[in-house]
Order: sequence, then C-alpha cells, then structure tokens
Amino acid sequence: MKIKRLEQMRESQRNYHRRCRWLMKDGLFIPHVYGKDPRTSLSWWDEVGFILGDRRVMVHWRHPRWVYENEIRDRAWSQAGDPPKHNVLTEFVPHHQQAGRSRKRIVYYTRPTPQGEVGAYYDRLNAITNTLRTDGIDFDVPASCRRERLSWSTSVHLVVPLEVRDEAELRVVADLGKRLLQGKTTIEQEFWGYRYGREQWLAERSTMEEDLKLKV
Repeated sequence: MKIKRLEQMRESQRNYHRRCRWLMKDGLFIPHVYGKDPRTSLSWWDEVGFILGDRRVMVHWRHPRWVYENEIRDRAWSQAGDPPKHNVLTEFVPHHQQAGRSRKRIVYYTRPTPQGEVGAYYDRLNAITNTLRTDGIDFDVPASCRRERLSWSTSVHLVVPLEVRDEAELRVVADLGKRLLQGKTTIEQEFWGYRYGREQWLAERSTMEEDLKLKV
C-alpha cells in the first residue's frame, strides 16, 4: 500500500531535480576540492551526492572522532559555566579603504583578543578543552546511519570509521550510502560491534597534532 505523503515527497524530489540540475563528476556531486591543501592522515567530515531513482541523495558523512570531539567541546562549555554577558557585535573593529578623495568604505572587520573578565573566561574554557582532549573522556560513539526525507532530496547521515582525503575515498562513502539505501547491506554488517572511545581517541592524538601542523 502506497503512503500518499511519501509519494508526494518523492514526486517533489523528482521535480526539483529536473528543474535544478547538479554539476556531476563521474556520477557524483562533489562539493569540495581535494589536493589544494596538504594531505592529512585523518579526516573528520564530508558530503557527497548522487542520483538514485531520478531523485537526489546527499550523504553527510562524519567520522566517529568528529562526534567525540564535539562531545568534548560540549562538556568543556558545561564545565566552564555561562560566559560573562557582553555584546559581541560591539567588539568588532572596522577596517576602511579609501574610496575617493573624501570617502572611505569598510572592507573587513577584526575582533581583538577578548580582555578582562571575558578573556579570563575563554582562557578557562580553552584550558578545560585542552585537558579533556589530552586525557580523553568516557564516551563511546557507535557506527550509525539515519535517513531523512526532505522536499528536494533524501539525506543519509553516516557516522562510520572511514577516511575521506580524496575523491577516491569519497566514492567509497557514496557507495556505502547507496547500498544502505538499497537494502544491500546494513551498518551492523559493515561495522559489527564498532565503538570509538577513549582508547581510540588517545591512540590518534599524536597524529592529530601532526595534521594540525600541516594546516598552519
């Protein structure tokens, strides 16, 4: 039995794809550029799109270490407490450029390093974050897959231990997302019993530090 609401959403997805074509590369929509920056050993998140049944699919991939890092940040904010009240918009300093004999225009803004009570708060927040990163936290991230139906596409939210550092590795993520949607495999089959926790985080810390040096 067909469900009217789902059929209407599928038709909406097809119509959107017919009106707004993707710029594809060998069957994939690849929104990011690879090879421009130094190649790091570890990766954190990425996205890729493809067409399935004349409808768009977007795969939003996150490595479990990305989820773990965000949990560290959330705990650091919680431990640091509420920040002092201050108006962020007034802290930005405009920088001007001459636009004529008597006129100037703002070309960009900078935000000075917070001082006083605000600066002390963020120093404390950074110290807590660094401690949690160094020691790790009791938190486990399983592999997971969640499907989301939107009016213009189907989204697949993947948290799996793959690495995406170039287009070839991105295609592995796209292939996994497609096979999951088609019911040809499951997360349990692909990553049975997988957990990313303190042990895995601490084992990767030195590699993370080396990767950070490449981005500086």
